[in-house]
Amino acid sequence: MFTGIVQAVGKIRSLEKRGGDVRLEIDAGVLPLDRINLGDSIAVNGCCLTVIEKHADGVAADASRETLALTTLGDLAVGAPVNLEMALTLGTPLGGHLVLGHVDGVGTVTGRREDARSVRFEIGAPVELSRYIARKGSVCVDGVSLTVNQVNAGRFDVNIIPHTLEHTVLKHWQAGSRVNLEVDLLARYLERLMQSDTQP
Repeated sequence: MFTGIVQAVGKIRSLEKRGGDVRLEIDAGVLPLDRINLGDSIAVNGCCLTVIEKHADGVAADASRETLALTTLGDLAVGAPVNLEMALTLGTPLGGHLVLGHVDGVGTVTGRREDARSVRFEIGAPVELSRYIARKGSVCVDGVSLTVNQVNAGRFDVNIIPHTLEHTVLKHWQAGSRVNLEVDLLARYLERLMQSDTQP
């Protein structure tokens, strides 16, 4: 589990295809590697991966065929920047919202414009996810916990302050960028509870 507060921007060092899966080697940037052990979970652009190797300045993780098909990890190239977050511990401040690292789908940035000192992005979400995204609710985009400003016809707006823009991969977003989306955990469970009397 994660909070959606990015701790470092890393960089893809290598991508090795292995029988349909891909092994990612990641330069971990300023992430404190002394606090990461083999088998730990790490969020890479919002995708929960398992650390299988540690190096002097980075980690390696495998992305399965399923993960590659349902997220943007399959779009990455060597040198691409990625948002990184270590797994939440009981002593970690919950600065964002509860994030599982289980990407629900891929959205597309449809607009970018300056908004005072911030940047406002419009993001299109798949139809099956739109109902979980609410004005002033939380959404995790590429591993970043964000507040939804507006929702309109399958699209939503988020406002990115200068600090977040500078310290995440969001500064690279342009119209057409594909992004990982994870909707609010509570919305999914609430829907399931409401269905429990009518569906097995």
